[in-house]
Amino acid sequence: MSPIPRSPLAFLLPWLTGLALLAAALAPSIARAEGPLDCELRFSMQGWSAFYKTAEGEGTVTCSNGEQLPVRITSRGGGITFGKSRIDHGRGEFSGIYNIREVLGGYAAAEAHAGAGKSSKAQVVTKGSVSLALTGTGSGWDIGVSVGNFVLSER
Repeated sequence: MSPIPRSPLAFLLPWLTGLALLAAALAPSIARAEGPLDCELRFSMQGWSAFYKTAEGEGTVTCSNGEQLPVRITSRGGGITFGKSRIDHGRGEFSGIYNIREVLGGYAAAEAHAGAGKSSKAQVVTKGSVSLALTGTGSGWDIGVSVGNFVLSER
């Protein structure tokens, strides 16, 4: 009795099925959101300056797709600046975000500031095509001009 010949399709079917399953598994990680996400940062931070400016804090980024990311905030810079300050209930709005992890990294920052007692602050920092508009209220005293960075890292 002679063996029954197998069709070429019978040989390729397991390989094609495997490739299709692999492509389906990778598709969500490759896909990009159809449009930018609305992401917001809620934060608090405190710092000091005497020519060198430093501040640290924590916050949470929340995006319109329901994702949340707890972040650590550090800001370093220098210039002609003196003071000590604290920001409570700070808020930031991101633009140009398609994935929540794009908020992480270093942003360029420059500011002129003066305040005593209760004060408000607004600042925009940028990282490539991503911008972050920051606002907050707090207390302290400060005066000066500084240039530096604003860094968000995962907590």
